[in-house]
Amino acid sequence: MLLDTASLYFRAYFGVPDSVKAPDGTPVNAVRGLLDFIDRLVKDHRPDRLVACMDADWRPHWRVELIPSYKAHRVAEERPAGPDEEEVPDTLSPQVPVIEAVLDALGIARVGVAGYEADDVIGTYTARATGPVDIVTGDRDLYQLVDDARGVRVLYPVKGVGTLNLVDEAALREKYGVDGGGYADLALLRGDPSDGLPGVPGIGEKTAAKLLAEFGDLAGIQAAVGDPKAKLTPSQRKRLTEAAPYLAVAPKVVRVADDVPLPDTGTALPHGPRDAGALDALAVRWGLGGSLQRLLTTLTT
Repeated sequence: MLLDTASLYFRAYFGVPDSVKAPDGTPVNAVRGLLDFIDRLVKDHRPDRLVACMDADWRPHWRVELIPSYKAHRVAEERPAGPDEEEVPDTLSPQVPVIEAVLDALGIARVGVAGYEADDVIGTYTARATGPVDIVTGDRDLYQLVDDARGVRVLYPVKGVGTLNLVDEAALREKYGVDGGGYADLALLRGDPSDGLPGVPGIGEKTAAKLLAEFGDLAGIQAAVGDPKAKLTPSQRKRLTEAAPYLAVAPKVVRVADDVPLPDTGTALPHGPRDAGALDALAVRWGLGGSLQRLLTTLTT
């Protein structure tokens, strides 16, 4: 089981009231919400391996070089050296180091790799997996990894942190008209304002799905643009021709990496805390109470 950790703690932050606070009055709603979420996931799915995948760089320079608008609207501060600072709610940022410390003390593998997003870490673990994989994320970008033949599916939170949609290839075909392998092509054609991806003007989700059904994949669509006999409307041909520079670079930006240099980290689900003393201190300092205790009980039973 691979956790898109930032996606999940953002959802926890907005799903759990900010009245949930540490003894000193600091909000810990994201911390406790994430612990409750992990507890529920482990109880319901009992993975034998669990990795909290992290954004070591939420806006990698190599993606920005290709598409400068990539996540540009979410930049709080540009930094010449190191990752740009992402705009996040004031009361969430201080909770992230607490989340990291608690995961480390629990012994839950936490993996981020410099120059890569959590999506890329997830893509690489998925590519290397020899058995079924559950990807837990609120980010549809990872639908591209869904693969029934390999047992790769996405668990997508739809209500707070308690209700999950199970996304397999049948669900993708029903909603988008593509399978996992076609989702990245659909996404780059359609565009995604939340990620600053312009897409092809005039080509929305339904048109993109129809083009992929007709021509198979992005390469097939691009070949059709150059074929006067291909069944494209004049406006579609014009729009796709004008978007050729974007379409040349978008696949590398949209498709998650599967060759990230992962650290040699144990990923087995822990059955007890790695550092009980540190965990006790964190529990007292941040008032983690029942959320932490429930997860500990689940891990040890």
